[in-house]
Amino acid sequence: MRALILGLSLALTALPALAGQTVTLKTDAWSADAVVTLGDIFEGAGAASKVAVAQRTGSLVVLDAGAVQGLARRAGLDWANSDGLRRIVVKGGDTGLAASGQASSSQAQTGSGQGNVEILTYARSLSTGDILQPEDLVWGKVAAAPSDSPRDADAVIGQAARRPLRQGAAVSQRDVSAPQVIRTGDTVTVTYLGGGISLAMEGKALGAAAIGDTLMVLNPSSKKTLQATASGPGQAVIGPQADLMRTPGRSQIALR
Repeated sequence: MRALILGLSLALTALPALAGQTVTLKTDAWSADAVVTLGDIFEGAGAASKVAVAQRTGSLVVLDAGAVQGLARRAGLDWANSDGLRRIVVKGGDTGLAASGQASSSQAQTGSGQGNVEILTYARSLSTGDILQPEDLVWGKVAAAPSDSPRDADAVIGQAARRPLRQGAAVSQRDVSAPQVIRTGDTVTVTYLGGGISLAMEGKALGAAAIGDTLMVLNPSSKKTLQATASGPGQAVIGPQADLMRTPGRSQIALR
């Protein structure tokens, strides 16, 4: 079940106008029940406090900060997000609210004793190839975490499921991989840029690839194959650009 409940036009029309009422993000707040509201997230929400934002299915829910900001604006609230936050994590029970910025997200809390390790779990079942969204992840407590359980939600958001994933299961880095932008049989435009030379050709992909992966492309005219590096949907490069994309440590484009 997806967490965000943003189709709330009926609820919003019932609210009195709050023309640009400034609010601040709470740093020590919690959701008393399964429905997360603007009042749980912001100080000074006033009459918009009861506007529903999300359904919390676990011990917390991960929200997209931009989506929350947009919903707040439609409810007459003004949150500047001056820190440039990307995720907002709302916890339930007696725990608080955490927000994550560009460089880091909320991290799992670990403790001693059975059921004391808090890890990311799947909020819904996913099929192979589904792209993980913020609302697909919730924190849950288990006795022990997988060795490759991510402590940062951003480590898996935007990644593709490698196999069917069950709701409530612990998130593992082995579950996901970079989403494929080229599939076997796709028509691919291969380009070469370097030394003042610009060349392009269309070929047929002989394998699937994510951004930065290498693949073989068949030239339909010569019937020869060449190795290229996937650079986007239906796009690949050879030459200096390909070498740059394969440089260790180079950040790859995240399809989110």
